[in-house]
Amino acid sequence: MHILSVNRGALRATEHSSAGHTGIGKTPVRGPVLVKAPGPRGTGGSGIVGDAIGDLRFHGGDDQAVYAFAREDLDAWEEELGRELPPGAFGENLTTSGYDINHALVGERWRVGPQVVLEVCHVRLPCRTFAGHLGEAGWAKRFTRAARPGPYLRVAEGGEIRAGDAVEVVHRPDHDVTVSLMFRALTTERELLPRLLAARDVLPERVLAEARGE
Repeated sequence: MHILSVNRGALRATEHSSAGHTGIGKTPVRGPVLVKAPGPRGTGGSGIVGDAIGDLRFHGGDDQAVYAFAREDLDAWEEELGRELPPGAFGENLTTSGYDINHALVGERWRVGPQVVLEVCHVRLPCRTFAGHLGEAGWAKRFTRAARPGPYLRVAEGGEIRAGDAVEVVHRPDHDVTVSLMFRALTTERELLPRLLAARDVLPERVLAEARGE
């Protein structure tokens, strides 16, 4: 696996968010980009320094610090939607290539370049802002049905990354909770929620509470 692009966005006005603005429109950055843990949700924003988060109530923070989406999945959506989807089109910070990131395990760790270590911890859930950004009819349902959301990553070790960096999986936990399974459990197959408890040590608190039925 390697990083095709590192993507950042600036705040732009939108009618598709109650905050009135969004940073979902991201474009590739040239050169090195600093990555660091942003702090808890509500106060911490993106783990990609210089990347804007439109609504800190629902986005950003340590458990949603960096969002990754695979070029292979963008290509599949290009074919289905009949339109070009450049890197950053889905609001992802990292556009990856060479690895099925939806089969990554929750708690899996990736070394990106020589300095940064990221940990798979959450999944992207479709929202009104995402649907408005794409402008596709029934987008939330279509995205949910595909169950290939891409992971959110925590910043375990900060530093600089850049396009072209190799990504090495340096830790795979001993359970079977994949990104895709977690997404299905939180959306269309709620009966799978108890299975998420196999990854309890790394689940975000809100996901852990759902898995416990709280």
